[in-house]
Amino acid sequence: MVEVAAERGKQLSSRVSEDGAGWTCTQTGTFAQLRPDNRGFSWLNLRTLWRSRNEILAGLFGDPSGEVRARWIAAQEARGIDPEFRIKPPLGGNFSFLLLGDTGEGDASQYAVVPGMLKEGKDTSFAVIASDVIYPTGSGNEYGDKFFRPYKDYDAPIYAIPGNHDWYDGLGGFMRVFCDTPALKPKPDRGLRGLLWRKPDTIDETQLAEARRFRDKPSQQVTQPGPYWVIESDSLLIVGVDTGIKNVIDKAQTAWLRRVSLDPRPKVLVTGKPIYTGNAYKPSKLEEGGTIDDIVRDPAHHYVAAIGGDVHNYQRYPVKVGDRVIQYVVSGGGGAFMHATHTIGRVNAGGVHEDDFRCYPLRGDSLSFYSQYYARRLRMKWLGLTPSEGLCLMSEHIKNQPVRTPTGPVAITRRMRWAARLLGAWPWPFRLPVDKVFHRFLSELSDWDTPPFFKQFLHISVTPETLTLRCFAATGCLAQEVEPPLEDEVTIRLS
Repeated sequence: MVEVAAERGKQLSSRVSEDGAGWTCTQTGTFAQLRPDNRGFSWLNLRTLWRSRNEILAGLFGDPSGEVRARWIAAQEARGIDPEFRIKPPLGGNFSFLLLGDTGEGDASQYAVVPGMLKEGKDTSFAVIASDVIYPTGSGNEYGDKFFRPYKDYDAPIYAIPGNHDWYDGLGGFMRVFCDTPALKPKPDRGLRGLLWRKPDTIDETQLAEARRFRDKPSQQVTQPGPYWVIESDSLLIVGVDTGIKNVIDKAQTAWLRRVSLDPRPKVLVTGKPIYTGNAYKPSKLEEGGTIDDIVRDPAHHYVAAIGGDVHNYQRYPVKVGDRVIQYVVSGGGGAFMHATHTIGRVNAGGVHEDDFRCYPLRGDSLSFYSQYYARRLRMKWLGLTPSEGLCLMSEHIKNQPVRTPTGPVAITRRMRWAARLLGAWPWPFRLPVDKVFHRFLSELSDWDTPPFFKQFLHISVTPETLTLRCFAATGCLAQEVEPPLEDEVTIRLS
């Protein structure tokens, strides 16, 4: 099975051909037929930015997520949920599941993922959404076109962990949809934060009931115990944690995580924030001190992988910890705008060698796409770079061999270098943090609704001996819907 999948990936993936990346798209996929209309989603909208203000307020005046989470958990415990937040589907030792991150913009880039997801996920037992189920504020009134409709034909349960955007609504929409929990009673928050803080939406129950009809089959129904949980199987535990707005794990959740981690079965962590991303180490802090990665790295806990959303692309870092390797994965390409990968320098974080690092889109494709995007937007034709030019520029900068063979000979010119500098992919003669500016702002303001989208999702298959993680691409082109490109694959021994 692995050999067949790998061979198919060699024929289709962006690591082999421009066709596999979607550059030569001749026919748009069928995803457009799944959408209710042609409405897009843009972060250029001032109203959208204002509705998302709780991120800034949490940074200025403190993040209330821990306190609010404690109230949600108390409400769940009063309803008699399992105090260990266990989910026990009938899995046995062999099963598979899907994982998508940062899905919920409700626009073309989200729906473009669906056909490939349905094809590869046909026999999977469940799916997990890792972070940001609904943009921009997690409102329960937006789940219809951003959750229930796009996944109406996925004939299995979907579990989720919230991202920071789901918390901008006080987690009200998330808890109502996934945990079937009514709204919390309002609690006054005095001071400037309370004055400016965006209050949760009142959920229109009639509208929500109508939206639920898209996923009303018995095989699709599930109620999870809370915003963090553990899915148990004979072979593996999948541990989902809630990182709130500012990426801090509260004391109660930490205590639960430590208890769960003592189970002798191998484990995969699913978190709203990745631990390694952009060639940097960013472990979630524990309120009591230390980090979540301290728990992951403890050999007594048997974690084999840690998968995080929030960053809208795919990255994989095989980090050697003692005498074993833990796979640290970013999987946030499930629907939202694409974060650039061309701003990732030569990899050395966690002792990972550049040749062992994987990302999607490829850095060269990321550079080429954004160069063409801004060449059109700014009417600066010289800024545009072909896929082969982007590939060779990134190869010279990173000092590695091009991931795929360029189309024809490429001579790198001053024009190309200056284009790469402006896009944060090439060093300046003097120090300018253009790469950080591009990642934080220009990627976020550059959403688009036409192929190629460079989206992705994970298919994870489990046996008592192994876990195989596969990253499939979604370009929005019909050819890649028919055969989703396999961009990365790694098999992890569990025994």
